[in-house]
Amino acid sequence: MPNNDVILRFSGVSFSYGRKKILDEVGFSVRRGMKLTLMGQNGAGKSTIFQMIMGELQPEEGSIIIEKGLSIAIGKQVIPRDELEITVLEFFERAFPGKKMYDIEPRIKKILEVVHLAAPLEKKLGQFSGGQQARLLLAQALIQDPDILLLDEPTNNLDKQGVAALTQFLIDYQKTVVVISHDADFLNAFTKGVLYLDVFTKKIEQYVGDYLKVVEDIKARLERERMLNVRLAKEIQHRKDQANFFAQKGGHMRDVAMKMNKKISELEGDVVVMRQEDRTIRNFVIPCQEEVAGRILLLTSVSVVKEHKPVSKKVNIILKRKEKLLLAGPNGIGKTTLLKALASGNAKGEEIQPGIRIGYYRQDFSTLDFDKTVYEELSDAARQGTEEEMRSTAAGFLLDAEILKTKIGLLSEGQKGLVAFARLVLERPGLLLLDEPTNHINFRHIPVIAKALDRYDGAMILVSHVPDFVKQIKITQTLDLEVL
Repeated sequence: MPNNDVILRFSGVSFSYGRKKILDEVGFSVRRGMKLTLMGQNGAGKSTIFQMIMGELQPEEGSIIIEKGLSIAIGKQVIPRDELEITVLEFFERAFPGKKMYDIEPRIKKILEVVHLAAPLEKKLGQFSGGQQARLLLAQALIQDPDILLLDEPTNNLDKQGVAALTQFLIDYQKTVVVISHDADFLNAFTKGVLYLDVFTKKIEQYVGDYLKVVEDIKARLERERMLNVRLAKEIQHRKDQANFFAQKGGHMRDVAMKMNKKISELEGDVVVMRQEDRTIRNFVIPCQEEVAGRILLLTSVSVVKEHKPVSKKVNIILKRKEKLLLAGPNGIGKTTLLKALASGNAKGEEIQPGIRIGYYRQDFSTLDFDKTVYEELSDAARQGTEEEMRSTAAGFLLDAEILKTKIGLLSEGQKGLVAFARLVLERPGLLLLDEPTNHINFRHIPVIAKALDRYDGAMILVSHVPDFVKQIKITQTLDLEVL
């Protein structure tokens, strides 16, 4: 249970990436045993705060005080690319740098049971599915049994069973936990407070209470700010009209007008700048490739993983325009592998109409070139369009001029997702392959994305473990690999 011992404190912490301010005199405290949500818009700096707690980044100003002797572990969003070729055993050994763990293998086996994953120790990380990699990331953090556990989007890629297991583990965990996630039900099950990083002020606001209650409190305050702005705008306009009237009268009336203008300036200073967290991507359409007709895709067989071995299964899937296939099944059964094969044209039993452009949203964003800027990436996708169209599309996904200059690899995972969607709009595909497209995406954007996918006129295959998202899309067929 939490007590009054503060074990982590940020005091006046400021930090910038280049010229971009991320944190401005941030202050908050975490008490022993607390379970908190770190909340804020994509790109606000949540992962930066985690890196500072881990000691990977240092504040430009202010201090970070952590109780001496405490252990800290982080479950990251993705496995670094340079670690995809190491084995499961090597991955867990890296959780204990400089230590020889003689009992490491039984400890790995025990923690993998917690996350419900069978993972041979000699298997390379890159050979696991996205969902299995998510479980490995969790397990690497959990095996350390840290005093402070940091989890960055831990439910991404997890199926229903995985989320349930993680939720129960965190409910039972007796130590301190701070979680970044957009999964409201998951957060509400165990967190009792929120650290709210305001992307506009660059500061942390601290709240106590269940996650859903805190979110409602924040929404209510934002609505109060909006209504205040409405009232102030009306009063400002009224006084401006009066000031203009008096200014035209001349004489001492001009003095009255000057005093009124001074009051107008004071009122304008009271206007609350609308928080950028309220910004949502614009409604968008993914245009379908022109002159696409008839059968777009025929699939007569798929490879399903049974007891770690691929097994070929016969199917009969035909997709035409406006037809949407939901590809279902637990983590590791072969969904991502099938989408990769379809995208590359190497899937057995696959017939794709010649000339069809494929738009492929990969959960690891590997269709994006991490060394290119956002501008270069989107320009490549918009070869058939104009620069104006490309910039307008980017703006709709909150990719402003500054972000356009940024390399893909330096973006947050959520921003990479928005770049990937902007690419799809510019590519105008005839066949859309989507692998967990809500991972890392701010919850405010998800209804907009669902609407766009529902209205897409081409053929589509969707993989998603988020039922509420799938319900918003008219699915015409479902292929459950588990029951084949």
